Amino acid sequence: MTHAVETPDSSGARARMLGRLRASMPTAAAAPTQIDALDTRIDAHFDARRALANLTHSERLAQFQHMLEAAHADVTITTAQAWPAELAGRLAQAGVKRLLLDPSSAEGTALAAALPAQIAAKHYDAPIETWKSELFDTIDAGFTVARSGLAATGTLIVVPDANAPRTVSLVPPLHVALVYANTLHADLHAAAKAERWRDGMPTNLVMISGPSKTSDIQQTTAYGAHGPRALWVIVIDDNADDSADDSADDSADDSADNNAAPQGDAR
Repeated sequence: MTHAVETPDSSGARARMLGRLRASMPTAAAAPTQIDALDTRIDAHFDARRALANLTHSERLAQFQHMLEAAHADVTITTAQAWPAELAGRLAQAGVKRLLLDPSSAEGTALAAALPAQIAAKHYDAPIETWKSELFDTIDAGFTVARSGLAATGTLIVVPDANAPRTVSLVPPLHVALVYANTLHADLHAAAKAERWRDGMPTNLVMISGPSKTSDIQQTTAYGAHGPRALWVIVIDDNADDSADDSADDSADDSADNNAAPQGDAR
């Protein structure tokens, strides 16, 4: 049996290395100060970038639409009064027979009431184990309501819950997402601040910037391999007048002051 022998030189080298590591560690008192300083620098960077862009409401909406369409999403801008009938008609034309939606939401109720007889509204009201085959084999589309969106990247922010879990936007070949124009943020930083993510996050926060797509080693793009192959985004914009709302983030900040940070439990 052989034994490793620690020489004085190796022992000293280890001590010096550990000493340098300890010296580089921030003290407990200094750490919060350093984090606050970093937060301030990040805020200043993004605030300056948004101030330079100075987008109006209509410009931000156009940017959101452009970025989504560049990712092969279909974007429709409509009104709160018109969207249920318009969407129901489009679903019928697309051959949708079974639509998964949340009946507990106002939007889900409105859409279900507008559906023609040939489209059945299905609800996620049972454990997936009890209807997995039906879900994967017969559901044509899923309908969700996004909490907000990011104009800079054309991204939907969706918070799944028990009535509309992630499955609704992931499994059906067509995902239809509704978002309100007055919830659009300039970018991810603006959304995190306005919605006060630091005060509490849901267990599942989903960001969607287009239909599912992937490419193989030959760079052949395929849609729908890991999720819906089509994404329809319905934007509700009843206040497109720039003078009424030049900044969606300002209204979002005001709303955040009056509402607690979102909490949720998703499956």
